[in-house]
Amino acid sequence: MRAVKMAPAGGLARGPWVSLAVLALLAPAAIALTERYPALSLFQQERHRQRHGPAGEWTEQYSAECDSSFLHFHESDCDIGGSSSCESILSLNTEKILSQAKLLAEQKRFPFATDNDNTNEELAIAYVLIGNGLYDEAIRHFSTMLQEEPELVSAIYGRGIAYGKKGLHDMKNAELALFELSRVISLEPDHPEVFEQRAEILSPLGRISEALSDLTKAIQLQPSARLYRHRGTLYFISEDYATAHEDFQRSLELNKNQPIAMLYKGLTFFHRGLLKEAIESFKEALKQKADFIDAYKSLGQAYRELGNFDAATESFQKALLLNQNHVQTLQLKGMMLYHHGSLDEALKNFKRCLQLEPYNEVCQYMKGLSHVAMGQFYEGIKAQTKVMLNDPLPGQKASPEYLKVKYLREYSRYLHAHLDTPLTEYNTDTDLPGNFKDHWAKNLPFLIENYEEQPGLQPHIKDVLFQNFESYKPDVQELICVADHLGSMMQYETPGFLPNKRIHRAMGLATLEVMQAVQRTWANSKVRMNGKTRLMQWRDMFDIAVKWRRIADPDQPVLWLDQMPARSLSRGFNNHINLIRGQVINMRYLEYFEKILHFIKDRILVYHGANNPKGLLEVREALEKVHKVEDLLPIMKFNSKTRDGFTVNTKVPSLKDQGKEYDGFTITITGDKVGNILFSVETQTTEERTQLYHAEIDALYKDLTAKGKILILSAELGEVDAVCNLILSLVYYFYNLMPLSRGSSVIAYSVIMGALMASGKEVSGKIPKGKASIKISECISSLVDFEAMTAPGSEAFTKIARSWMNLKSISPSYKSLPSVSETFPTLRTMIEVLNTDSSHCLKKTIVVV
Repeated sequence: MRAVKMAPAGGLARGPWVSLAVLALLAPAAIALTERYPALSLFQQERHRQRHGPAGEWTEQYSAECDSSFLHFHESDCDIGGSSSCESILSLNTEKILSQAKLLAEQKRFPFATDNDNTNEELAIAYVLIGNGLYDEAIRHFSTMLQEEPELVSAIYGRGIAYGKKGLHDMKNAELALFELSRVISLEPDHPEVFEQRAEILSPLGRISEALSDLTKAIQLQPSARLYRHRGTLYFISEDYATAHEDFQRSLELNKNQPIAMLYKGLTFFHRGLLKEAIESFKEALKQKADFIDAYKSLGQAYRELGNFDAATESFQKALLLNQNHVQTLQLKGMMLYHHGSLDEALKNFKRCLQLEPYNEVCQYMKGLSHVAMGQFYEGIKAQTKVMLNDPLPGQKASPEYLKVKYLREYSRYLHAHLDTPLTEYNTDTDLPGNFKDHWAKNLPFLIENYEEQPGLQPHIKDVLFQNFESYKPDVQELICVADHLGSMMQYETPGFLPNKRIHRAMGLATLEVMQAVQRTWANSKVRMNGKTRLMQWRDMFDIAVKWRRIADPDQPVLWLDQMPARSLSRGFNNHINLIRGQVINMRYLEYFEKILHFIKDRILVYHGANNPKGLLEVREALEKVHKVEDLLPIMKFNSKTRDGFTVNTKVPSLKDQGKEYDGFTITITGDKVGNILFSVETQTTEERTQLYHAEIDALYKDLTAKGKILILSAELGEVDAVCNLILSLVYYFYNLMPLSRGSSVIAYSVIMGALMASGKEVSGKIPKGKASIKISECISSLVDFEAMTAPGSEAFTKIARSWMNLKSISPSYKSLPSVSETFPTLRTMIEVLNTDSSHCLKKTIVVV
């Protein structure tokens, strides 16, 4: 048995042998990997393209991009661009292979070289075969040597590599590769490169914890920038972003010039909601590599999440200048444009995306959605059908687009059938089947028993045609421009909100229509709603805003929850907001943490006072040290019933029945340590709760209508103030009820603005900066609803809201505006006005300014 010793070069991780044999083949792939490392797959939008689990889509791209080999990341001593020693061996003939192997053997530039020249030459030949992609030949060569010397470490190691390179899709290859590498570790336990290589095999198999253990062992043996980067990558896959950040930071401390590590450092910030820090890291990555497409793409997405449309557009454009066919950037840019309300521009990006990648489900779905939103139903449903035909493979998780598309198709058919039916003559909530609405609102798979599909498109109903702004009469043009202005008043100028000009116009028109409808009601005029002529009720007022919000974005089910099937309503619907989930902090609600924390501390004292009076003093002392949510974790252990978490319910005081309280929202805290916390709030809409709130709103609306009628006759200041306070009180209960599946915030605020205008008052102040919402797709921040939900009562909410609204008397010119409901009486006319270019309004003098 020959003695085995390491070559002076120091093994696989450091030795220049890699550059000649394996990296000669892999270096071009490594360079390509650097160019196209899948940053996009780490964003929420790209979760649609892969397996769609919490980290599964990243794992798939990771393993595919890396070809299951950490060798792609190994630094080489050769200059790929200029060294003849890095010449690709793909074209080498047998003579050259033997010549190359001889040189490798002489210089001992391969792992676990021996002190026997003949053995080294045989080993070198096998390693050259691996580099040439001839894995089976290499395995046979190593096996022949191992028949003679069963513990020849270099041969065992090489055979393990060859099995891994054959492809881990075959579990047999994976098992054999792991077996061989484990044998090497048992024989030579102090070499980090073997642990790293085994981790490379384990990670694509989903055995992340074992891979992390191997990488940790490798780092203990010999820390390196590469090893920290690899381990950080696996922590990232595991969604342990804080630990991943630490590893990427250590890697960068050892080697500053690593654009990939800097990119992923930025992504660890991004996924924790630290967008500004993420942006700085992405910019630093671009300083290191000016043509780094993924860094530009990630920078664009971070700006998009901040709501900075111009900066996001610039970053996406720079990525496309580097590669005009970069599918992921086209997809992200298209989605940003859609949510900015620029549907026509978004559609161009989705079409280009599909030219390059015809089976891209996200682009196909968004193409169909964009067409439908613009009233182009034939093209829209054609695209939707293509998504429906893309059935997931057995065992494969269906994409979000696949799960949503049938709902969109059915709703698209319904909209098309009603394009020219007067809006006053039907009711979407009663027309759509109950189980359909229930499943759609809950985002469930389309498995509805005995469902009868909507009729197909009727040829006599034509698609919506583009309407030029100039084709509208001057007074209608004025109406559109005023609506754009009013809608912009609902936009938050704060990080987290992408301006959506389509939503602006829709909700501005809703505001004007609410104003006109309320004025008619106070003048004792009846309204035509749902096929009936009657006095307007409070739900009719909100339904005006609902119809505009629905048609502005047909992707979202804006539905009344109390119109759901009785069985479903009895179980309750939850409107849920995560404030902290794991390591992800919702920065947009950070301002409210202290307020909620104070409330929780009060409720804990009440609870322990009733259930644990002996320990109350200890709890009180502990609570004095609580300054952030994480500080509550030790206090949870004081009582066995709260050890795993607790919930706290808020109460909403009644105006109708003094002393009575309704259930507000529920605060939940669970977890056992920092980084593993769920801190959330939710409202549960049940039938009983809904009836209680309806009774409160009914009473307020009755009072509002009576005082509004008096106001029409007498515009005294006291009457105006009373009406304004009633409007805000009514909406306070609407916010706390959260009666819609989506869009409650913007719908309620447009009703506030419209009803106040009917009373002669106009909102001239914008909602304060620095407060924002988790709902990026909403143009109005959830600050208003959260202020209502956290206010101790309607009077407190009214005071807070009036402090920023800066109410002033409305301009008399509002009276000359045409009727919104008569100008846009059908879905067709609504879609036409939402499609109309708004740039003309910038040149006009808006009457309300």
